[in-house]
Amino acid sequence: MADSQKKPSVLIFGGLNTCSRALAALLVPLDGEPLVSLLRIVDKYSVHPATTYLGSEFPKILEKPEVEYKQANLTVGTTIASVFDPPEGQGEFDYVYDFTGEIRTDRTEVIQYSTTYCIARMLGLEAAKRKVKAFVRIQQPFYETSSKGSLETDDPKPAGAVGIWWHETLRGLAAIEDLNLVILRVGFVYGPYTSHGIIATGINVASVYGYMKKPMKSMWSPGKNPNNTIHVDDVAGAAWASSQWISGLGRKAANEAAGVPIPFHNDKTFVKEHPDIPAHNTKPVAPLFNLVDDSNSTLLSVGEVVTSFFGTNFEFFNMVESAFLKWIDHDIEEINEQHVSGWTEMLMKANPPISKTPLTAYMDKYTLEKHVVAFPNNKIKQVIGYQLKHPEFNHAAVKDIVDKWKEEGSWPVIN
Repeated sequence: MADSQKKPSVLIFGGLNTCSRALAALLVPLDGEPLVSLLRIVDKYSVHPATTYLGSEFPKILEKPEVEYKQANLTVGTTIASVFDPPEGQGEFDYVYDFTGEIRTDRTEVIQYSTTYCIARMLGLEAAKRKVKAFVRIQQPFYETSSKGSLETDDPKPAGAVGIWWHETLRGLAAIEDLNLVILRVGFVYGPYTSHGIIATGINVASVYGYMKKPMKSMWSPGKNPNNTIHVDDVAGAAWASSQWISGLGRKAANEAAGVPIPFHNDKTFVKEHPDIPAHNTKPVAPLFNLVDDSNSTLLSVGEVVTSFFGTNFEFFNMVESAFLKWIDHDIEEINEQHVSGWTEMLMKANPPISKTPLTAYMDKYTLEKHVVAFPNNKIKQVIGYQLKHPEFNHAAVKDIVDKWKEEGSWPVIN
């Protein structure tokens, strides 16, 4: 790999607001030898000026000679074809990483179909046409699993419309027979510069209750309530390991080693009207791996980690209070009032005061709802041989996240 000509060329699509920045940092580190000869990142956002949160390190990665960024509307097929075109004099891209998909849970079915399913499907078709050696799809944890855990061969229920279309995307990609596809089904992601998702919001809210010296309470009884977690660096590391694994096998052998059928969970009428969606009575097969850490995180364990870090406790409302809160779950503003006002106060009292931050203590309806996400991770360890870089969600992980936010001025420092 010392010869740069032998290093793979890589395309990353989407995910600037989720996990793709961590993969870019792995492939072209600020310090050290790049793992790739060329890294092209494509997303809808502008980076100069930034129209989404980038963190303090990613702009430096964009300055590296091996890296190029293209802002593009990926809902347009001709645009997708053009960004797959390699620089003049170079061969086709070797590895493609697909982080695309709408993560907002309040989007309509039409939007989910066009921005989650259609984009990924077009990327997969173009990648197959170009004969890329690896196409890795990152599947966000929009599922409700068994509390005992859902193996790759199990059939967890997609969570709402967002879950249905993220899941349908797997069927659409798996149906492309010549696509060297690997699917990574991740848990709740956390890590430095990761501002999206339930864990980041939980950290922010816990800090407010620590500041107010009050316990942070959940409306859901302790139970088991698995909320399995994964560090963003392990999303990147597993994506890289997966691409190397399938590039040496090809799709047929990868299916034999790790393929599972992807069952149907959609509206049959809608599918009939859209021929780009596999028929409801088919179960396309693709290599699928769960990707979570070894914490076996639950709602309780995550709550205890983040609250104890900020010097407070994680508790549960009593049955009467909890029943009342569930009854008014439509009144999100009332539920958020206390910790959002506390977060605003923290920003104003910070030294120096913070007028703009990508972080929030606002908990949307999806965050407030009960979620059961449990994915045993044995398969990716055994088949691909992936070793977790961050096997446990703990105080050290929270400290690393908060310290980096403090360094860039996104987190309130209160003396």
